[in-house]
Amino acid sequence: MGGDFAPYEAKMRADGLGDAAVAAFKNSYEALCSGATGMIPEAELTPAASVPSLDAMADPGAVDPALLAKTVVLKLNGGLGTSMGLDYAKSLLLVKGKDTFLDLTAKQIMGMREKLKSQVKFVLMNSFATSEDTMAFFKAKYPALYADPNLEFVQNKACAKLVVKGDVRLSSKNVFVGSVTVKNESGEPKTLPPGKYENTTVDLSAAPGLGPMAVTHLKTKPIAGQKPGTSGVRKKTAVFMEGLYLHNFVQATLDAVKACGSDLTSQTLLVGGDGRYYNDVAIQTIVKIAVANGVKRVWVAKDGLASTPAVSALIREGGPMWKKVFGAFILTASHNPGGPTEDFGIKYNCENGGPAPEKLTDLIYANTCAISTVKIAEGVPAIDVSKLGETVVEARDGSCRACVEVVDGVSAHLDLLKTIFDMGAIQNLLNRPDFSICFDAMHGVTGPYAKALFCDQLGVPASALINAVPKDDFGGHHADPNLTYAVDLTKKMGVDKTGAPVPGGDVPSFGAASDGDGDRNMILGARFFVTPSDSLAILAAHADVIPFVANQGGLKAVARSMPTSGAVDRVAEALNLALFETPTGWKFFGNLMDSKALFGGVDYTPFLCGEESFGTGSDHVREKDGLWAVLAWLSVLASYNGDASAPLVTVETIVKKHWATYGRNYYCRYDYEGVDKAEATKMMAKMTADAAANTGKVCGAYTIATADVFAYEDSVDGSVSKNQGVRFLMADGSRIIFRLSGTAGSGATVRLYIEKYVPPSGSLHDVVSNVVGDLVAIALDLSDLAKFTGRESPTVIT
Repeated sequence: MGGDFAPYEAKMRADGLGDAAVAAFKNSYEALCSGATGMIPEAELTPAASVPSLDAMADPGAVDPALLAKTVVLKLNGGLGTSMGLDYAKSLLLVKGKDTFLDLTAKQIMGMREKLKSQVKFVLMNSFATSEDTMAFFKAKYPALYADPNLEFVQNKACAKLVVKGDVRLSSKNVFVGSVTVKNESGEPKTLPPGKYENTTVDLSAAPGLGPMAVTHLKTKPIAGQKPGTSGVRKKTAVFMEGLYLHNFVQATLDAVKACGSDLTSQTLLVGGDGRYYNDVAIQTIVKIAVANGVKRVWVAKDGLASTPAVSALIREGGPMWKKVFGAFILTASHNPGGPTEDFGIKYNCENGGPAPEKLTDLIYANTCAISTVKIAEGVPAIDVSKLGETVVEARDGSCRACVEVVDGVSAHLDLLKTIFDMGAIQNLLNRPDFSICFDAMHGVTGPYAKALFCDQLGVPASALINAVPKDDFGGHHADPNLTYAVDLTKKMGVDKTGAPVPGGDVPSFGAASDGDGDRNMILGARFFVTPSDSLAILAAHADVIPFVANQGGLKAVARSMPTSGAVDRVAEALNLALFETPTGWKFFGNLMDSKALFGGVDYTPFLCGEESFGTGSDHVREKDGLWAVLAWLSVLASYNGDASAPLVTVETIVKKHWATYGRNYYCRYDYEGVDKAEATKMMAKMTADAAANTGKVCGAYTIATADVFAYEDSVDGSVSKNQGVRFLMADGSRIIFRLSGTAGSGATVRLYIEKYVPPSGSLHDVVSNVVGDLVAIALDLSDLAKFTGRESPTVIT
């Protein structure tokens, strides 16, 4: 059988097919003409030997998200159903109910993305015959998938020669036939409009450009000191305001997030903060950098105000899938003071609502050390963050657009809290004539939340709120809810800076304070201070009064940071709860909360956790939550005071009842703020070096059973965290702990923790300083603190 290929080749060339397509068809044509059947005789087949068994192969372990970022699902979709009498893509045939093959494919991709929490790329291998009706189908039924400019590439129908001169942007909606030249002699990028271009030259020099979407590349260089910790980066405000300090960190973060598999182009970036000085400027900068890096939708909290737990709630609860938040920049230095001469900070939270894990923060830091360019869309207009609504920024040539939406940073969080607690029971408590509250927002972000919750929802008089108007310098105060700084609340509640009662007139039944970004809390009763460690233990013991916990079968696990007292340990033992001791940092709690959902491990939820630094929360979000703790305490009080005719059961009564049941962990913390970091580091190094020698040492009435440096192996993801604090564990269960805190904006803070346990049969109502005074003296001697820091007394005692 012979044949002349020339007519076929001429036809293919006339239709603009390239050399590769012609050669491939010629190879098949000649094989057919030669009489080849395409079959391989079985006799010529040799079985493969030594194929490894799947069962014998090593388990690859958890899926690496970085690999998903490089994965493409490619679907062949080039065939017409001509043999079935069709003149359109056979993948558009109905195969199940009202679903076509393409429906099933689209749903598979969306399901895969949801399950893997990654925007796995999807590409259709269309032919020129199936492209038009396939793309029309996706545009009508699956606009989120259609929005990807790389959704398809077209087989065979190709241009013989394509020449591009200048900065020209092409898309999959451009079809070239024959010889095509596209040029741009202007100084800005130009986009070739969708369409078919055949044997032509297109000059885009005078065409409309990107306008406000144009990207400027700012030359920069690494800036020292941008290593993010658990709480991001915190520095003096002036540092962030200088040069490209903020720009570098934001660009490095977005690059790291993309590298880890997040899809910036089809999901949403959230930006909010605690309202401190420079937040307003930083928000506009972040929006411009985000748009330049391909983010198509940005949510900005109204007035720039979003508490840290509210940001977590917005990430987890906000919007439909096509608006799903992939992450958030939170502009806060937490409890640190604010203002032009004080502190500023920025942190990144991931799509689970929690702080960036160490893998991501390490990559961010690596990027800050190698950065050379910042991409920014300078033409994006300033966003009016005082008004809810959308601002659409569109390229002049219509090729791309971005939407910046100002959203309510308050309602999503409060709506979530209302589903967690029995608001009716809390309302009944607040309606009692013998019960009153006082909430101190410390001029931080929580003021609007407290007003909406307590005043607008629960009918509490506005006079019950103090310092409830957010200020960019927190009213000149240190917005840290403790006995030293929350002086307006402690005075109103009748306690001094040691927590001791102060005689006087009537005081509220219940008091609470929150910090600058709304994630910390302090709880007080009438002339009575509740330590954060006791607060966590008491909430764990009463967790079933919270519907969120009770309706899910009851509390399963509790966790505390290592420096937090062991009060909650005794509750866990009595109630048979899983217990975890972690390093300081909420991300460790978040891993435990997500053990099953993200890691396929044990389900520890419902879950309660807390830190001695006035942080308490549950698995409703992935941050500590000040308002949650307040409502949890009101729920406990409501459970004891259901009979309005009975005398009020107070905070003090509940705490003392807990001690009588579980014993008391006498506990205090000394903070030495603003010390020289180099000297403090030397002090920690000395104690580390002396650990072996100190083990077994007798110090007065105490024997050091173990002296060590705390390290933690995460049971969920296997990560190891070292150098998390120096511990002196006494034979009687008492503890002395030293940590060097990384949350200060300048200098360093040495934290000294002292704990002594007394069983229910012991003396439970002594003054803390009297009980632990001898341990404090031992700690100062072991550390040589005065010698290294020059401090004779702490800045804060809690």
